[in-house]
Amino acid sequence: MSLMWGRLQGFYRYRDLIKQLVIKDIKLKYRRSFLGYVWSVLNPLLVMIVMYLVFAHMFRFDVDNYPSYLIIGQTLFTFMTEATNQAIFSITGNGALLKKVYVPKYIFTLSKVTGSLVNLLFSMGAMLLVFLLTKVQFSWAMLFIPVVFAQLYLFSLGLGLFLAQAAVFFRDIQYIYSVWITAWMYLTPIFYPIGQLPQEMQDAIVQFNPMYQYITQFRTLVLEQALPQAGDVLYGFLLAIAFLSLGSWAFIRKQNDFILYI
Repeated sequence: MSLMWGRLQGFYRYRDLIKQLVIKDIKLKYRRSFLGYVWSVLNPLLVMIVMYLVFAHMFRFDVDNYPSYLIIGQTLFTFMTEATNQAIFSITGNGALLKKVYVPKYIFTLSKVTGSLVNLLFSMGAMLLVFLLTKVQFSWAMLFIPVVFAQLYLFSLGLGLFLAQAAVFFRDIQYIYSVWITAWMYLTPIFYPIGQLPQEMQDAIVQFNPMYQYITQFRTLVLEQALPQAGDVLYGFLLAIAFLSLGSWAFIRKQNDFILYI
């Protein structure tokens, strides 16, 4: 308990540094971009349009309000992908700074995932636009959306911490993960309904794919105007906490050796 309290105190002490790192990452992402922050809205919108034209007309999935169904899955999965990919380089990319001054090493990973969360909030503009164009009925259930974001953020942070420490010792992690994330995308019902899959595969995805849990909860809030089942929310938080615990344990266990490899 005292160790956890010490970590929380350290987090509070370096809150300004975390803020500055997040702001720096966001500015760097859009530096010299003609449209700047507009890309946060335009990019997911254009990707959704392309995917809609391909999957809605070529495969003809029978999904109500397919554009909204599609952009929800695409936006949440893109956040997780961006957050974890950024986290992979959070330690190796700041090696020079870590050798000069002491700061808690997890701050760099935390700032990358938090920066991706800010980008997710920006991209909500594209999602809102699609909701308006497809006449989604807004309801009080949407007030539950931050709870879904909390689960997704904690899960991405945990996975990001694990990948960040692994990348220090095994630089091939970035290439392995890029292949894995592609397979993961196709095993997540982003552009197809889960009912298209064999029952055995459906059961495996529901039980072992965290992204299915978070995307489905979000779709329930928006497309069904209802709260997700309490058991699904609890399972989503348990998965997030499990990954956060694993990632934190692996990171803390190896962080003293980082300086020898970066």
